[in-house]
Amino acid sequence: MKTPMRHGLAVFLVVTLCASLLLVYNAGFHGSSGAAAVGGSRDGSDAAGRSRQTTKAPVDGQKSSPPHPPVLQGYSGIIDHKPLKMHCRSCSLVTSSGHLTGSGRGEEIDRAECVIRMNDAPTSHGYGLDVGRRTSLRVIAHSSMQRVLRSRHELLNASQDTVFIFWGPSSYMRRDGKGLVYNNLRLMNQVLPKLKVYIISWQKMLQFDELFKRETGKDRRISNSWLSTGWFTMTIALELCDRINVYGMVSPDHCRDPQHLSVPYHYYEPRGPDECAMYISHERGRRGSHHRFITEKRVFAGWAQTFDIHFYQPSWEPPRRSPSNQTLGEPGEKVLVAPPGGPRQNT
Repeated sequence: MKTPMRHGLAVFLVVTLCASLLLVYNAGFHGSSGAAAVGGSRDGSDAAGRSRQTTKAPVDGQKSSPPHPPVLQGYSGIIDHKPLKMHCRSCSLVTSSGHLTGSGRGEEIDRAECVIRMNDAPTSHGYGLDVGRRTSLRVIAHSSMQRVLRSRHELLNASQDTVFIFWGPSSYMRRDGKGLVYNNLRLMNQVLPKLKVYIISWQKMLQFDELFKRETGKDRRISNSWLSTGWFTMTIALELCDRINVYGMVSPDHCRDPQHLSVPYHYYEPRGPDECAMYISHERGRRGSHHRFITEKRVFAGWAQTFDIHFYQPSWEPPRRSPSNQTLGEPGEKVLVAPPGGPRQNT
């Protein structure tokens, strides 16, 4: 009788989890409607971790990560509340841009010590040739949690070596029994106890907001902006990685070029919205909440002038910053000084 009872309990937990998630995301949350109205802007990409993640040899003969990786503050385990300990000498940060389609970059991406993806973008079904197959870290927005569950056989069941970091508004991540996303993540981790699930603390979320304000001169709330998953992922990568190779991210001025290539916002949604149309509509949006994709990319370009960040597919380099010209993009925008916990500067 014990086996049927255990099976029944597991089924009950999964059904309860799915039902709770439907209630949460059908209701929505403040600030999500603006993104959904333009095509559900879950920025970035994620993939199935079907192969070994951190044991892969790093590229270019680099040494492996230290046996005792540093503690990254602000990221705590969903069950044990322990901080995240992780370090990578080289990282591939893979977006979900349509620029990756037909790139053949998969093997190159997988050669990095760590591969970082976002949300629920797939690597199976033939995508691996262009986007790689390994996943060491996945950064997931609360609003993408339902889609991750739909792809749980690929993204969860086969991802025992992948680290998952979830982010969301503090009201949804609180630990006093009223945080709906937090409660569901705990339940998910109890059903799948081998998953390495972390959440971003409320204090860390405030640091992300302050970093955005410091580097752009814009208050996120006053400007009706929601930081994208790409913003969180790039900043986490700066804390985690010595070198970052970014795949599929265009330059800040790419969409200004009248001859720019039209590609879908997501490589796995070929009939989805155009990438530049998405970027421009969000950047110009004033009613409701929007991501400021282009503003964020201007900051990333500033980071690349200081830290070991490189852009591929398309390949581009930020212009060198002269001492007499310390601004990027729109008037009033500030260049990056140094993200909290960031990597060593370029030498």
